[in-house]
Amino acid sequence: MKLLEERIRKDGVVKPPDILKVDSFLNHQIDPILIREMGREFKRLFEGEGITKVITVEASGIAIAIEAAAEMGVPLVFAKKSRSRNIANDVWTAKVFSFTHGNTNDIVISKQYLSQGDRVLIIDDFLANGEAVRGLVSLCEQAGAEVKGVGIAIEKGFQPGGKELREKGFRIESLAIIESMNGETGEIVFRS
Repeated sequence: MKLLEERIRKDGVVKPPDILKVDSFLNHQIDPILIREMGREFKRLFEGEGITKVITVEASGIAIAIEAAAEMGVPLVFAKKSRSRNIANDVWTAKVFSFTHGNTNDIVISKQYLSQGDRVLIIDDFLANGEAVRGLVSLCEQAGAEVKGVGIAIEKGFQPGGKELREKGFRIESLAIIESMNGETGEIVFRS
């Protein structure tokens, strides 16, 4: 998606060794016009898949996922990173290591909101090592839901997540795939 690539070039900041900060428009301060266009693109890419639910992990994927869900006219369900008193014990759960934060979280989705027969589109802001996607796939498998695809805003193509998930047969559609980044010069090279 050229619009997203242009925005990354303009406002993205590369931090050594492999961090790309896009918090000025994607995952802290959010550009709603860009996010809306991303939602429309995910609808176009996954049209015809019969999606019944969009799922993501809190918090950075929520804005993108809600636009995709709105465009598709289906609910968005986000996996919470911790149980609270208002979530019953009747949940699907998986462990997810966060590349960005360097910690492991138990993610949960209430069994009430993800079940057998759901045709799921997973959405996230980044794909690096694939941990978040694998965790969400695990929740879908536990529920008996079918993963119809994975929509990613920014994929770090130089990290193994996308390749490994594609090799397992998952349809991954990334709006921008970064081939390489240079923390010293700030140069970002996108995959053609």
